[in-house]
Amino acid sequence: MMNLKKIFSSEEIGLLLEALQFAAIKHRHQRRKNSEAVPYINHPIEVAITLWQVGGIREITTLMAALLHDTLEDTDASAQEILAQFGDKVLHLVQEVTDDKNLSKQQRKLKQIETAPNKSIAAKQIKLADKICNIYDVAHSPPRNWSLERRQEYLDWTMKVIAGLRGTNSALETHYDTILSKARATIAQLNN
Repeated sequence: MMNLKKIFSSEEIGLLLEALQFAAIKHRHQRRKNSEAVPYINHPIEVAITLWQVGGIREITTLMAALLHDTLEDTDASAQEILAQFGDKVLHLVQEVTDDKNLSKQQRKLKQIETAPNKSIAAKQIKLADKICNIYDVAHSPPRNWSLERRQEYLDWTMKVIAGLRGTNSALETHYDTILSKARATIAQLNN
């Protein structure tokens, strides 16, 4: 295990913990839509861990944005709060990976495909980790009311988003391919 003291300053670790606390407070009343209804905060933590463990990401702003990636979209968090607490770089990354809730679900999905190639490298990495975590969940702990067909459609859609993110982080991309293949096999097995 790496010695974190040599990598991050105490200020950076403090900011990362503050981002975790902020996300936990903002998501405190939310649960994932799976049958276990796990606390929502588990998802942003998994995204940050995937960036760290699989993607080798050591940029504190990227890790903070990963923890905060759903706060603007799914909570009452404001851009001003994130700016004041975490600065413009983190805010910009969170905004880059946030869907516009004024659009229909179908429009949001299309926009993710269209905008994926134009995102910053850090935002692409967050999106990759997010999709990795989501497809794992769709295969192993899907939302309660999702049919096998809907689960398969979700996997197909992620491939279109990921196509625009490729060339960013080979470790994350390879991991996505592996998780996608396993998810497809799991769903196919359930279909038989």
